[in-house]
Amino acid sequence: MEAKSASQFNLSSNVLPAGLLSGGEIRSAVEEVVASTPVIDIHTHLFSPAFGKLGLWGIDELLTYHYLEAEFFRSSGTTPEQYWKLSKRERADAIWRALFVENSPVSEATRGIVAVLQAFDLPTDATALEEARIFFRTQSVEEHIRRVFQIAGVSSVVMTNDPLDPEEQQVWSSGGQNHAQFHAVLRLDRILWGWPEHWQRLASQGYAVDEKASGKSIAEIRRFFSDWHQRMRPVYMAVSLPDTFFYPDDSLTSKILGEAVLPSCREFGLPLSLMIGVRRQVNPALRLAGDAVGRADLRALENLCRSFPENRFFVSVLSRENQHELCVYARKFNNLMPFGCWWFLNNPSIVEEITRERLEMLGTSFIPQHSDARVLEQVIYKWRNTRRILAPILANAYSLLHNDGGGVSRLDIQRDVNRLFRSNFESWTGALPG
Repeated sequence: MEAKSASQFNLSSNVLPAGLLSGGEIRSAVEEVVASTPVIDIHTHLFSPAFGKLGLWGIDELLTYHYLEAEFFRSSGTTPEQYWKLSKRERADAIWRALFVENSPVSEATRGIVAVLQAFDLPTDATALEEARIFFRTQSVEEHIRRVFQIAGVSSVVMTNDPLDPEEQQVWSSGGQNHAQFHAVLRLDRILWGWPEHWQRLASQGYAVDEKASGKSIAEIRRFFSDWHQRMRPVYMAVSLPDTFFYPDDSLTSKILGEAVLPSCREFGLPLSLMIGVRRQVNPALRLAGDAVGRADLRALENLCRSFPENRFFVSVLSRENQHELCVYARKFNNLMPFGCWWFLNNPSIVEEITRERLEMLGTSFIPQHSDARVLEQVIYKWRNTRRILAPILANAYSLLHNDGGGVSRLDIQRDVNRLFRSNFESWTGALPG
């Protein structure tokens, strides 16, 4: 049978079944749905008000964010040694002067500051920060959180909670937090890759562990997880791993991961989030800004997904070169959920490339983004940017589907955006508490 051309399928007909969009209506429908659908921000470093000063917000915190600090040292004669001697206010002033007054704020991170100021009708071209400081100083934190989330279109955020951090321990031991828009995550970095330096913190809490994770240590680590699961009610466990991570090998990381973490995740019904690819402290003088990126061997992920089919894995990889491999593995293992464009990848040109690739290979069975926000107001510009990038990508995909003979309705678009922004996460974690 001779293949029909597109025109022979009456794709250009003005008569469409009820509810289906014409080619000209698709883009505006996508833009409206993407703009109006609230998102669950599945990975942040934000804290609810119960954590007090651990929760960062305001202009000085925004400007001294480590993304901007790294840029500052490229556009200023100030050395890291001189910079760290300044007060936070003085650092913020120096960054504002160097990146916003003496240079145009065209980078992703600096444009984000401009977007936040604009959202609150604050001057974006001032030579000093006093008006912005007065504004943030006069805000009530509870009301400010509500307003920021509303502007950003965020319904709730997932925190990063380290059970070995003394300041956080005080909060959890005093009853924890019950803010409905903040959800806990049990972070494992110090346990998984930092065990030799941190095992004594478990021992000090009454757990019979040792430096080699021998004897009763594995059972005690699982008891530790059980106690903190009951205390935190986390929605998943999480760890950030270096580019050298591999599984299985003869490291303590592999042992604790395979014998304690993954069995506990199965017991509690929790996914494990793996964020892979950090090269830590390539320039220690920059402190938090001194980490870099390395390509990881994703056969480790293959081995985990195959060996533990009953575990669910959220995975984000930091190297651009690992992204295609991640998509391929997601096609092979339905217990793997790719998510986000993390840290050095969170730039529009790269986000667009990765998101298009995922959509083409995985349909809507992934989570396109998380904010990774450390300062409250960052969710405003990070989710504005995500929506700005995602809408044309989806519109193009639906237009191609329409041109190839498929019907597209607004309900279809709403279902798909809801899946990307919310339900993929909800289905993997169960009903969110609160």
